[in-house]
Amino acid sequence: MSKQTLANLNSASLSGKKVLVRVDFNVPQNESGAITDDTRIRAALPTIQYLIDAGAKTILASHLGRPKGVTEKFRLTPIATRLSELLGKSVVKTDDCIGDATTATVNAMSNGDVVLLENVRFYIEEEENDREFARKLASVADMYVNDAFGTAHRAHASTEGVAEFLNPAVAGFLLDKELQYLSGAIDNPKRPLAAIVGGSKVSSKIGVIETLLEKVDKLLIGGGMIFTFYKARGLAVGKSLVEEDKLDLARSLLAKARERGVQLLFPTDVVVADAFSPNANAQTVSVENIPDGWMGLDIGPDSIKFFQSALSDCKSVIWNGPMGVFEYEKFAAGTEAIAHTLADLTATGTITIIGGGDSVAAVEKVGVADKMSHISTGGGASLELLEGKILPGIAALDDA
Repeated sequence: MSKQTLANLNSASLSGKKVLVRVDFNVPQNESGAITDDTRIRAALPTIQYLIDAGAKTILASHLGRPKGVTEKFRLTPIATRLSELLGKSVVKTDDCIGDATTATVNAMSNGDVVLLENVRFYIEEEENDREFARKLASVADMYVNDAFGTAHRAHASTEGVAEFLNPAVAGFLLDKELQYLSGAIDNPKRPLAAIVGGSKVSSKIGVIETLLEKVDKLLIGGGMIFTFYKARGLAVGKSLVEEDKLDLARSLLAKARERGVQLLFPTDVVVADAFSPNANAQTVSVENIPDGWMGLDIGPDSIKFFQSALSDCKSVIWNGPMGVFEYEKFAAGTEAIAHTLADLTATGTITIIGGGDSVAAVEKVGVADKMSHISTGGGASLELLEGKILPGIAALDDA
């Protein structure tokens, strides 16, 4: 999926151009509206700073939350304040994302200025990918840059629709980096290639597991989904989470791995608890000896060593999903050990890719985020790209 990028354009040609940039500023906030993690804002800075330096007029569009119409708590005002601090220059925020007042603000911009449009999801037409709404959004600009990987799997007006009306329509630096790492890891990896897939349900990761079985040398499975596989193999799993309607699927995935010669690796021991609670009684048992009435909430110490050994010779590793309920300290050891293991592997030259969602939260919690080769800013988008799906926000951009 090779696309034109901002780097392909002559920077001199950007001077004075009004550039609509779709960013993903959907950041977490506390009750008072203060931003609790500005990672997504900082991730967009290289593209924004490049446009400023080139003398472009940068018009940023983003969503925040899931508002139903205009909702005060979902206004982008705190984001404009934080972005101003990070850029060291004033960022003007409009009160709307379309309309005469917005157009007037854009028309008053000087070269190098940055304007942040109000939340595009205040309009239902955004998620409906309404063509007229997309035309209005695009009407203030000369060209389009998509730098919002986190929403690239959505066919919305600001991610796909506007590309019809603006030329060129190119990928920003962040989007390009995501494509290079995630697509590169799957399509042209340094081998051995391992993937670690965790999380609670097989059903949410079916597509990823099926695609990875076609591509990887080793697939390590952790998290709550392991118990569906164990039950499919005839093991007793106590009160552990099992998707009864996915047992046949689990068996077919096990058969597919054998067929393809992929090492499909599961934990050998688990930490079980007598309740789903941070203060539950816990014990470590072999996966063959899970007691009735107990549920598995993490992988055990032998499994950690087994996984570390399996990863030791890998040249590329993709990780998506935690090994256990890492939000509870008592059941965080497996996830944290994988995070430290990947940080150590990166230092020896292994390419490590953290594929969005809870895995990102885990490496940040452990403090090793900066030790990984690449941390994806997309949750659903990362999964869909790893599944081999075409992402509408990327497909809409000009081909390289």
